[in-house]
Amino acid sequence: MGQYLPVVALLIVGVLFGVLSFIASRLLAPRRPSVAKEAPYECGILPSREPPERFPVSFYIVAMLFIMFDIEIIFIYPFAVARQELGAFAFWEMLAFSSVFFLTFVYVIARGALDWGPIARARRLSDAVSSERTSSSTIRRVGLEGRLDAEQAA
Repeated sequence: MGQYLPVVALLIVGVLFGVLSFIASRLLAPRRPSVAKEAPYECGILPSREPPERFPVSFYIVAMLFIMFDIEIIFIYPFAVARQELGAFAFWEMLAFSSVFFLTFVYVIARGALDWGPIARARRLSDAVSSERTSSSTIRRVGLEGRLDAEQAA
């Protein structure tokens, strides 16, 4: 039991430091709210609309797929390093995990999880390849709302 005493003492000191810091910041911090302080920081761009209340579910699905991709990389690394010792069983396990991950990724792409924006729509190939499209009609300028035009600034 004596060997755990430093760990328990450090745990107690850490918890006390966190609680005391939280209490001190609540007691000592000035409270002068304003509209500018409560507005979200958007790199100098004036917000043109209120932010949505919730993230779309597709955002969380893509985040989980990113974590799954990291797990897959961690799963492949030992096989790549010691495939002779791990044998065929590890190969088939790695292949099964990778195929499940790949099928999930294909499903999410097919459902449109990577189509960001307020309107998720399926894009047809005929819309993407058109003679009517030019660089001025397809490139959307982001972040110009709330800024002065070059003529107004001069």
